[in-house]
Amino acid sequence: MLPCVATIGVLDGVHLGHAALVRAARSIANARDISRVVAFSFDPHPLAALRPESVPPRLTTWDQRERFLREAGADEVIRLSPTPDLLALDPAAFLAGIVRDHAVRAIVEGSDFRFGHKRAGDVQLLQWLAPRLGFEAHIVEPVSATLNDHSIVRASSTMARWLLTNGRVADAAIVLGRPYELDAIVERGDRRGRTIGFPTANLKTDQLLPADGVYAGLATLPSGRTVPAAVNVGKRPTFQNAPPTLESHLLLDTGSTHSRAARAWAPVENLPEYGWPLRLRLVHWLRDQIKFASLEALTAQLEIDCTRVAEICSAPPRAHARGPHATDPSDGAAAVMCTQSNPNATHALRS
Repeated sequence: MLPCVATIGVLDGVHLGHAALVRAARSIANARDISRVVAFSFDPHPLAALRPESVPPRLTTWDQRERFLREAGADEVIRLSPTPDLLALDPAAFLAGIVRDHAVRAIVEGSDFRFGHKRAGDVQLLQWLAPRLGFEAHIVEPVSATLNDHSIVRASSTMARWLLTNGRVADAAIVLGRPYELDAIVERGDRRGRTIGFPTANLKTDQLLPADGVYAGLATLPSGRTVPAAVNVGKRPTFQNAPPTLESHLLLDTGSTHSRAARAWAPVENLPEYGWPLRLRLVHWLRDQIKFASLEALTAQLEIDCTRVAEICSAPPRAHARGPHATDPSDGAAAVMCTQSNPNATHALRS
């Protein structure tokens, strides 16, 4: 087995701090002529086995996490299942197994790294064990991010969750280094949207949802095509007894000049009505949910929402981070732009 430089953790969200660990590992590997950088990620969260009621909401699916870590520079991402046997290992035994089984020559961690049974190990113990187990220990300083209100926060999964649950998706994108992404499956809803000219994809996901409200987003279809999307999270107060939903109204540019209400519903790219995957990236909070006095008032607001979505998606987001391995706001790593911004685009999907 080829030697490697490793980082270990839950790594949920793969935020700027996690990306800094991987980049530091890559730098060390290059300097030592080591060909592999490996990220070890616990999935599910260890609390799922220890205190299921305390498990934090998931920011990333496993596939997303692996993809983001590889994009940050990892050559391999290894899933650590939090089995009782693994969680029972004392810190030294836990690290010894990782180092032995994967030819680890260096471990890169943040200052808050904890490991082993009952999280007994810390960075001081990591550094003490390093020469005894035959690896180098490197500690990376935290990465800070400057939010849109000019406050400076430490990039962390906890901070990303807090921002999302308060509807601050643009700030969450700064902490994550990219817009928050939801992977979902289209399922049947009440099919009401298609009757008023605004059909929606009703979506099912296991990931954390942001605060109730309406958002501008980008939706990626199975074909890889990305289009703007107006995203609704939560109850629909205009309709009685409507259950909470995650639904997305896609802005598809088909060249139609007819009003939305006059357009007939049509399938998207020859896809079936339900059962296909949709990827959403949440770019901007638009407004709170509102109970409208009539369907006419609702549809008028939806027209405004769709125009705003198109406008927002045509402008690049800002991102600022501070720290030894912070993302450069000018390098495009956190910038996502909409592939089309025509406010008169045709809107079609299913509800």
